[in-house]
Amino acid sequence: MRGLVKGFGPVVALDGLDLDLPRGEIVALLGPNGAGKSTLLRVLGTSVLPDAGSVRILGSDAIADPVGARRAIGLMVGDERALYWRLSGRQNLEFFTALHGMRRPAAVARTGELLAAAGLDSAADRPVSSYSSGMRVRLLMARALATEPPLLLLDEPTRTLDPQAANAFRVMARRLAREHDTGILFATHDLHEAVAVADRIVVISRGRIVLEQDAGATDAAFLEAAFLEAVAEHAQPGDELVTW
Repeated sequence: MRGLVKGFGPVVALDGLDLDLPRGEIVALLGPNGAGKSTLLRVLGTSVLPDAGSVRILGSDAIADPVGARRAIGLMVGDERALYWRLSGRQNLEFFTALHGMRRPAAVARTGELLAAAGLDSAADRPVSSYSSGMRVRLLMARALATEPPLLLLDEPTRTLDPQAANAFRVMARRLAREHDTGILFATHDLHEAVAVADRIVVISRGRIVLEQDAGATDAAFLEAAFLEAVAEHAQPGDELVTW
């Protein structure tokens, strides 16, 4: 991505942002609330158009050819409204795999694999309205993995998961990157998770990258200090900074 700009009225969510994500690399995206993390993921996922800049995903121009770019993307934005609550988990996944062009036999088979991987076999035929928040997050993750995409975009994927499910996500992310050459960009507020999972950590504030760090050369305590220093350095008058 090059020179990405996106504003919402007077608010500048992305301010000339440049970033590369090679295949097989896991990048953790950190930043305070309102920094632009979710907006960036939605722009990359082609659900929001930038005001300026360019995005290329495996050679496809994500702005001029969003359909082509989407073939390479698995997107999880953590928005439970993206699921059909009256349908079962199985019906949701069969529907979304069909939208990706899978014929019914392939969609049914892939849905079974995804439900098993997400630990939702026993709840597969229950309506999503009866799922816990953690179960819905796992279903959203399964949907993002439906086509085994080379690029995963994840917005706080472990926010409502219990420790066991969160650890399973970390194992899965590392396996996808190492064994399937999947590039993963995930937003998180969990510094320990960023250090444990990511190869590279990118901190954004006010829509700009203010820090890039090799995750292998840091720990959570060092990252926290660097994060706070970088965000404070780029704060503007009127920003609300937590100081207690």
